[in-house]
Amino acid sequence: MADSLLREIELSHSWTPTLWWLGHAGFAIKYHAMTFYVDPCLSNGGERVTPAPLNAAEISNADMVLATHSHTRHMDPLTLNPLLAASSRAKVVMPKSAGEYANSIGISYDRMRTTDADLRIEYFREGDYIRVYAVPSAHPELNHTPLGGYPQLGYLIRCGGCTIYHAGDCVPYETLVERLRPYSVTVALLPIDGPENGNFTIEQAADLAERIEAQWIVPMHYGTFASSTAKPEQFVEHMLFHRPGQRFKVFECGEGWTVPED
Repeated sequence: MADSLLREIELSHSWTPTLWWLGHAGFAIKYHAMTFYVDPCLSNGGERVTPAPLNAAEISNADMVLATHSHTRHMDPLTLNPLLAASSRAKVVMPKSAGEYANSIGISYDRMRTTDADLRIEYFREGDYIRVYAVPSAHPELNHTPLGGYPQLGYLIRCGGCTIYHAGDCVPYETLVERLRPYSVTVALLPIDGPENGNFTIEQAADLAERIEAQWIVPMHYGTFASSTAKPEQFVEHMLFHRPGQRFKVFECGEGWTVPED
C-alpha cells in the first residue's frame, strides 16, 4: 500500500488541492507541484491499531512539513527524521516554543521554520505558491507566554482560491471564530476525539464549521490509536440528522480526495 500511495501522491495533479489522510491528525496535501505534510505520524507499534499508510524513509517529495505542537503523535521523531533525510529541501514549520524539543529529537535548527499566531509563511515553486497562516489552538488552554508564544497552533493553508484549516489539537475558545472567519475556510480539518483528549466533541466541531462558514468539514484525530474514543459513524449520524446542509468528507486511512472546484 505504501508504495502505491506514494506514487499516487507524486503523480496527482489538479487545479484544487488534493488531500490524503495518513491517520490520526496526519495529512498529505498536494497543490500543483507542491506537497506538504501536516502532523505526519507514520511510526508503527505502541498503541497504534491501524498500520501507517506510508514509509517515512521513502517520502522524498515533501516541500514542507507542518507540525502543530510538540506532542510525539504530531511531531514524531520516527517519522520526521527519516522524512527529512529523504526530502532534502523540506523544512519543518512549528511553534517557536517547540524548537528546543525538535532539536532534542534530532532535527537540526537549519531544518526548522518557527512561527506564531498571526504570522505568515510563504512557499514558492514553479510559479505557484502556498501561504501558511498560524492561529492559536487551545489544548486545553492557550498557555501563551511572551517569549514562547502559543505552544499549540492551527494552520490555515491557502492554495490559490482554497483555504484548508488544520486545527491540530484544539477545544473551543472565545476568539477562535473571529480569528478564522476572515480566511473564508474551504475545508476545516477538525479533531473530534473529545475533551478527555483535549479536543472538540463532534457537536463542537460541527458548530465551529457552521460558525466560520466552512464549505467542508473533515473529522480527524480518531481511530488510529487505542486511546481514541470517537467513532466516524457517530460523526456521520450527527451531520445527517443535525447539519443536513453542511458538506462533509470522512476519509479511510490512506484515501485521497480532491477539493471540489465549486
